Amino acid sequence: MKRFLGLAAALLLPLAASAQGLTVKGSDTMVILAQRWAEAYMKAKPGARVQVTGGGSGVGIAALVNGTTDVANASRPLKDAEKKQVQGKYGVPAVETPVAKDGVAFYIHESNPVQQLTIAQLKAIYAGDVKNWKELGGKDAPIALYSRENSSGTYAYVKDEVLGKGVDFAANAQTLPGTAAVVNAVAKAPNGIGYGGAAYAKGVKELKVAEKDGAPGELPTKANVLSGKYPLSRDLLMVTRGAPAGAAKAFMDWALTKDGQAIVETVGYYPLH
Repeated sequence: MKRFLGLAAALLLPLAASAQGLTVKGSDTMVILAQRWAEAYMKAKPGARVQVTGGGSGVGIAALVNGTTDVANASRPLKDAEKKQVQGKYGVPAVETPVAKDGVAFYIHESNPVQQLTIAQLKAIYAGDVKNWKELGGKDAPIALYSRENSSGTYAYVKDEVLGKGVDFAANAQTLPGTAAVVNAVAKAPNGIGYGGAAYAKGVKELKVAEKDGAPGELPTKANVLSGKYPLSRDLLMVTRGAPAGAAKAFMDWALTKDGQAIVETVGYYPLH
């Protein structure tokens, strides 16, 4: 799988001063993918203007609620409260459109001998209940935790799907602004562990993840993610106020074409079909 480390910071593309310019904001997991889509789309559709920025899924969804972006990129589903805000303010539902597939990967240093962990073990690590790699079959060394900021959709996904209701991240987890920063930190930390989208796993080792003790561990490969065999598979979403229309619909429809979905694989995520 071809991958890009890339920058998780905001990535800007030219935006015409006219009202026809489309704004797309949100998920840092999706920002490189959305930028590549926008570049190819503007080349294929002369006169189209698309601006792409990151900041995290929560930032994009807040901008959608506030009316400061046309499309929110999100690596997690909207919360009920967010849906109610859109419905209450605009009189239309927030519509989530899947545009790609991803597997939330857990990264460790390439020298770490651990190969596989269960979701329960990952929960114990990030809740702070397991603090040393020797408890997991590794060397006698304290675990260095790397996490994302709470505006991140990936942070919210891991909190919901790994930690579970009522469990918080350990206080010593280092919060970093973007998946690229997490990967960079883990690549330099022999005892580190971090998480993020599969496309960013460069210079680190991905752990096999098992749904429960005794189950086979799986890597977030294309086949495993598309089949749902990888237990932390998810949709990457574009969210609009009401059904996609106008410039947003045109851009999103193009992202779902054969050409648009080919870019998904080039970046390192997986096409819907």
